[in-house]
Amino acid sequence: MTDRVRLFQTLPHTCGYFAERTAQNLVVDPGAPNLDKLYGPALAKGFRRAGGHLYLPQCAACQACVPCRIDVERFAPDRSQRRCMARNADLTVAEAAPGFTHERHALYGRYLQARHSGGGMDAADADDFQRFLAAPWSPTLFLEFRKEGRLLGVAVTDVALAGVSAVYTFFDPDEGARSLGTWGILQQVALADRRGIPYVYLGFWIAGHPKMDYKRRFHPLEVRRHGRWIEMP
Repeated sequence: MTDRVRLFQTLPHTCGYFAERTAQNLVVDPGAPNLDKLYGPALAKGFRRAGGHLYLPQCAACQACVPCRIDVERFAPDRSQRRCMARNADLTVAEAAPGFTHERHALYGRYLQARHSGGGMDAADADDFQRFLAAPWSPTLFLEFRKEGRLLGVAVTDVALAGVSAVYTFFDPDEGARSLGTWGILQQVALADRRGIPYVYLGFWIAGHPKMDYKRRFHPLEVRRHGRWIEMP
């Protein structure tokens, strides 16, 4: 990213992780003509994609959101992750083009109703599905997990030259014992390894947060603090 890239700051809004806090984001100019070329450098600076926007939390009173990434070459699954791999050995994994299908949308809706009921996302229509999970400029693919042809999960994955970004994973809420969220990240690490891509970006780690602290289980995990990446102890 260069000094010619415009950054905007959002107005204060309710934090999506701590309801009692106020949040603000830095957003790369969504009208920039070369967002596809900016994406890799933006990931390296801690930005994340949501829909067609690249953003980075910039909150005056809180620094809880810490960008994090997995070092692919050095990654070694722990015992729990190895068990997850064994439990899901009966699944097929396929790289598929992104986009709306009735099958994907039905699974997405079931997942949101089970995991985010009442949170404003659980009534996502086809347009919401398209806008949130991909953008015209984003290098997105869908990793689909199937059992005997039945779609059990999708890991929405952006594949840039310098890093794979784990955008979002949704899966069958009746298959909780499979730990498909963990499985999705393991498949993204495998994808990055196959393609010789050095990092898998997991968005933001939040210490102690029930929905975000799981990321520290992927070793070695690097976090971005004070403008540089360091390995989490």
